[in-house]
Amino acid sequence: MKKNERKSPVLPATAARWAAVEARDRGADGRFVFAVRTTGVYCRPSCPSRRARRENVRFYATCDAAEAAGFRACRRCAPRAGSADRALAEAVAAACRRLDAAAGEGRRVTLDELARACGYSAAHLHRAFRRSTGLTPHAYAEAARYERLRAELARGRPVLDAIAEAGFGSPSRAYAGARRVLGGTPASLRARLAGAGVRYALRRTALGHALLAATDAGVCALVLGDDARDLEARFRATHPQAVRRGRDPVLVDALRKVVAFVAEPVAALRLPLDVAGTAFQRRVWQALLALPAGATTSYAALAAKIGAPRAVRAVAGACAANPVALAIPCHRVVARDGSLAGYRWGVARKAALLERERASAQREGGSP
Repeated sequence: MKKNERKSPVLPATAARWAAVEARDRGADGRFVFAVRTTGVYCRPSCPSRRARRENVRFYATCDAAEAAGFRACRRCAPRAGSADRALAEAVAAACRRLDAAAGEGRRVTLDELARACGYSAAHLHRAFRRSTGLTPHAYAEAARYERLRAELARGRPVLDAIAEAGFGSPSRAYAGARRVLGGTPASLRARLAGAGVRYALRRTALGHALLAATDAGVCALVLGDDARDLEARFRATHPQAVRRGRDPVLVDALRKVVAFVAEPVAALRLPLDVAGTAFQRRVWQALLALPAGATTSYAALAAKIGAPRAVRAVAGACAANPVALAIPCHRVVARDGSLAGYRWGVARKAALLERERASAQREGGSP
């Protein structure tokens, strides 16, 4: 027995407590903790670590009692965390980081490898991962590989080299899901990212300048800013082959709609779109298109709407990645407390847009 152990009374080692530990019963969390004499560590009952021999286990009512007896908290189950849910959420976040890192290094990670690293069973981690992110680990890894592929193509890498760098086993695997995830083949995406076949024009609106770019399939970018030259320079940096065409009838008509929407945002800004994004981003953008002018929602509510209530950060990331301002109305998403939070094209512009939409909606509602 440890020298300090007498200062903190040990709970009886009942069969019920031991059964809860053996079953990793989450329902027992908060009722007691158990400590292992041979390791000097104490855990919550649901801890996924390998179980110690029964004769080496001691039970305590609280974390403080276990620490007073000389034990330290387990890093895996974090018994001082608010709940087992928090520890599981941290495990999912760690799994996401591992998948992102693997995609960045062009390698694959299996579900079993993730589970072992996180200290949970594969089935438990799979369920928690999907509940938290809205995606399975496999779908998340696929999205991460395609994001790496997109980044490599944006750098101008040859298609086959980009596919290899992204960790796809073969070109056929990359092409198999490219249209679904990227909105086209890797070759067509490379051309789009370089600006091949993209034409653009600029126009002043009531809230600054707008740069609108389109392919033959539809609008691929709509960005807002205070300085036209800066907008154009930033756009050309990522689309070096894009061509400016101020008199293009398609661009002129689309910009006319943009200017009218900013001035009087009563109805939705309807533009044919040609945007590429991950499966998750597309789900978020589709939900945004259903938001009427004058209405707002929170990132948490939007996450719940797409069936991924714990994927609030991922939803915020999808909003930030929106390439077409106004047409996909990410400005209608606010923080849970109603504050405006961030906006890719400026918080002041976001506030002005929402104010104009509310005023227009009130006038429309009051008209005969």
